[in-house]
Amino acid sequence: MNPYLQKPWLAQYRPGTPAEIIPEFPHALAMFKAAAESSPEQTLIHYFEEAITTRRIDALSDAFACALLARGFQRGDRVAVYLQNVPQFVIAMLGTWKAGGIMVSVNPMLRHKEVALILNDSGAKVLVTLESLFHEVAAEVVPGSAVEQVFTTSELEFLSGPVPALLKDSRRMDCAGTADLMRLLEEYLGKTPPPIDFAGSDVALLTYTSGTTGPPKGAMNTHANIVYNSQNYRDWMDLSSRDVILGVAPLFHVTGLIAQITTSFLLPCPQILYYRFDPATTAELVEKHGATFVVASITVYIALMNSPEARQRDFSTLRKVYSGGAPVAPATVDAFRQQFGAYIHNIYGMTETTSPTHAVPLGAQAPVDPNTGALAVGVPVSGAVVHIVDDEGNVLPVGEVGELVSGGPMVVPGYWQKPEETRLSFEARGIHTGDVGFMDPQGWFYIVDRKKDLIIASGYKVWPREVEDVLYTHPAVREAAVVGVVDAYRGESVKAFVSLKPGMQATPEEIIGFCKGAMAAYKRPHAVEILADLPKTASGKIMRRELRS
Repeated sequence: MNPYLQKPWLAQYRPGTPAEIIPEFPHALAMFKAAAESSPEQTLIHYFEEAITTRRIDALSDAFACALLARGFQRGDRVAVYLQNVPQFVIAMLGTWKAGGIMVSVNPMLRHKEVALILNDSGAKVLVTLESLFHEVAAEVVPGSAVEQVFTTSELEFLSGPVPALLKDSRRMDCAGTADLMRLLEEYLGKTPPPIDFAGSDVALLTYTSGTTGPPKGAMNTHANIVYNSQNYRDWMDLSSRDVILGVAPLFHVTGLIAQITTSFLLPCPQILYYRFDPATTAELVEKHGATFVVASITVYIALMNSPEARQRDFSTLRKVYSGGAPVAPATVDAFRQQFGAYIHNIYGMTETTSPTHAVPLGAQAPVDPNTGALAVGVPVSGAVVHIVDDEGNVLPVGEVGELVSGGPMVVPGYWQKPEETRLSFEARGIHTGDVGFMDPQGWFYIVDRKKDLIIASGYKVWPREVEDVLYTHPAVREAAVVGVVDAYRGESVKAFVSLKPGMQATPEEIIGFCKGAMAAYKRPHAVEILADLPKTASGKIMRRELRS
């Protein structure tokens, strides 16, 4: 049994000062080095059908570090990694650290203006990107940036057998003015970079916020942040070297970076990578490699439930199942467990908290608040100290709704070269999350919604998540998002956007009628728009801002 279930953390949790935290490793690279020494023949990455050992990743990342240093790379320089979920991402990340640098993760869904913003803000000297992304975006963006070297690569690397169906349209491309990453690694293979050491406070990663509340900002995830929350994943999810991590979260995202990459270093254990999420491919690889642990957005689980191919696969090994990044409707949790036999545990965190501050311990089930219908996001993980505050920053009593302020050794020191934004978001107690919620008398935390998404209809407060939870109980609704729209009479009224399950039908009028018996009149959607798909970030979070506009 998970040891956290044997402790009285529910009844006794109150905000306070965490005990002194002593990370097991001085920095994030040390976790990998320990794995390379203890388990060199351990498979570290399953890439589709291929198995890549820790020894090979160690040698290739050494080669990358040596290539960087030979080209004048200095300690503290930045390498931007603009890739999908491919092994080269892990190699570039480790090689950057071995050269003394900071890795900048870039969402592969971003385009010209967005990529240019990150390259310019980070001052990255090196860019590692896919050949396709170079032609589509980077070739036009790099000339106006600080980037001095571009290394291109392909998702077809590391494949020795037939090309997977997911990559059937992939083609190799010539990228003039760039260096081919794999040829470069071959050139430096066998060379070892000089030893490097980091302080825990040194920045390891710049992970950019999704931009849902404004221009993206580079969160400075330190080596100590990474080590600490990698340990939390291991301990709270009861992970060991016997586990197999399903790498469904995008690697550029803090979940992919910590829950997948660095946790696999710490254990060590394999992670399954397969370029990008696809329900049929995901289900095939869960069955083939015996995946045991996953953290994914709720939209991933919804897609699996609606995939005929997934329903035919064996999911019996996948029992350590977590979801974060967006509200989870209790009805979806129940439906997934009925179909696949696994309970979806909630998890909550931010880019700025290096992944989790709260989690439902493995084996526990989150309660549902009887007043709001919200599913608890968990209890604070080890070291996290969370306050619920009002608009003036005063700590609120148990049960009252306010903004979460999260503190602890997982919280970043601030935003890259943005002192004013850092001052506005961070304080001595931690970071103002922008999420509104409360703590119940037993210590469970609930997220009501994003502070900026509150709808004021006829003077009444409406939290979109509460309406969305009702919509998810409709038998035809696959996905739902609720926003406030201008209403001359009410000030704002509620509008819902939904997508439907394959083969199911429903009209806007039917959906509005369905909501009538489930919520107060001012909360009900006054308009429903049915879309084929709802817009999402690469991590699977539905983009209310895009729907609102």
